[in-house]
Amino acid sequence: MGFTIGGILEMRTGSRRRGRTAECTAVAEYTGLWGWAVAPGARAAAGRCSCGRTDCSSPGAHPLEFAPEVPAGATLDAVADAWAQVPGASMLLPVGRTFDVLDVAEAAGRRALVRMERMGLPLGPVAVTPAGRAQFFVAPGAATELPQLLYRMGWDDAGLDLRALGPGCHVTAPPSDEGGLGPVRWLRPPVLDTAAAPPQARLLLGTLAYSCHRAPLRG
Repeated sequence: MGFTIGGILEMRTGSRRRGRTAECTAVAEYTGLWGWAVAPGARAAAGRCSCGRTDCSSPGAHPLEFAPEVPAGATLDAVADAWAQVPGASMLLPVGRTFDVLDVAEAAGRRALVRMERMGLPLGPVAVTPAGRAQFFVAPGAATELPQLLYRMGWDDAGLDLRALGPGCHVTAPPSDEGGLGPVRWLRPPVLDTAAAPPQARLLLGTLAYSCHRAPLRG
């Protein structure tokens, strides 16, 4: 078991120690500081997934079946022991426990974030993916509540490019590569006040829906 793609095998060379140290530090921050579990994930190169399946539906963006999750609260030593078994794995965050995710197009997400900050709305972490998506971390339950919330706000028939990710989903954690497309980055990094207690989706949904409904900005 393990990684099979040539480009990924290169991570097992002389750079392994440096890369593993950086990975372990990042994982330990997620588990120990922010209180999130981290799942070791597959990587992708040249469109192929390190899981080895030619029919993989999510190349480089799914947990490794054989690798156990690193639990919330794990120390750096515990993380180092766990990650030594999967050097080069990507970092995936399980959704539906401490947070759900509202996922929108990056342009709409950036517009919404500016408006939210000006309005003084409570905000949790916000990530942006190399596929051009903005991911707002919100309180658990958003995935279940989203259809009803949109209906109550009058946005249910607007055809919005907005979805909620909940239990059973994973998101790629910065700075890991997502699907061979490049690294995920923070637009708004986690902070102690909101990492473990992000805002309710209803507090942000109106601004997000409005930004999604607007025509894309022209630059």
